Amino acid sequence: MTTYPEMPHVDGVRHRDVTVNGVRLHVAEAGEGEPVVMLHGWPQHWWEGRAQIPSLAERYRVICPDLRGFGWSEVPKEGFRPETFAADILHLFDELELDRVRLVGHDWGALTAFIICLRHPDRVERYLALNMIHPWLRLRPRLLPGEGARLWYQAAVAVPGLSPAVLPHATDFAARCIRASSGDESCWDDGVIEMFTDQLRDPDRARASSALYRWALSPRGWLALALGRYHDMRLRTPTLLLFGTRDFAIKEETLEGYEEHADDMRVEKVPGVGHFIADERPDLITQRALELFGATEPQQSASSRA
Repeated sequence: MTTYPEMPHVDGVRHRDVTVNGVRLHVAEAGEGEPVVMLHGWPQHWWEGRAQIPSLAERYRVICPDLRGFGWSEVPKEGFRPETFAADILHLFDELELDRVRLVGHDWGALTAFIICLRHPDRVERYLALNMIHPWLRLRPRLLPGEGARLWYQAAVAVPGLSPAVLPHATDFAARCIRASSGDESCWDDGVIEMFTDQLRDPDRARASSALYRWALSPRGWLALALGRYHDMRLRTPTLLLFGTRDFAIKEETLEGYEEHADDMRVEKVPGVGHFIADERPDLITQRALELFGATEPQQSASSRA
């Protein structure tokens, strides 16, 4: 097992391990009051929310788990897919006695949160999604050209046997992915990127990443989503999807078509920002979260709304 770097520090954050659904999850917490749960994406972990935690914790109990196979959580033999992530988090709600939460999710954490909202609307009061497709993705011929090139990194991570062997010795691959999908690379400090990519030096966590993207590219992944896996399910949770328009892996057009499936969902496009929107525009994420969750009044923004 690779020795991890020292746990990164955020003022007021406390840490503990919680065993749920047969797996040990690391959980970072701060603040008191009504719960806000933040779910990270690839290749990040709980520290993705480092800029939002202090402000949110002034009003809420902020709970940031590491998904199975990521950060400081356990790496089981299987289960690296959004449905299983969602089951883990729902068990975490029960273990922490959280009847109803406010959710924030980015990337895979965002798809996981969408699934929770769809399957258990009684457990989520409001949901802020960050740079991820919605669950009602549809196959559109006009979107197919160039998609293979846009998702090259997923194929590279997914190759069985190759990725788990290579990633522990080539964390610069993940670093290049982060920089390539950012609207402004200057927002990244090498030390910050290293804090996220160092986990891939652990062969077990490299295996988890490989399994996740292998699922995504299998018939049970993106294809099943596009063929209607969730098309008969309606989103009851009031939801805001913030989308940095310079995301190289997700086209803006894939955000279309949610209206017929949602009671109260909005999309806000943020020009000039890439996939890692919480790192590029941390203040905007905090502001929108506080507005959506009812802690502050909405403010004017240069971002466009759809």
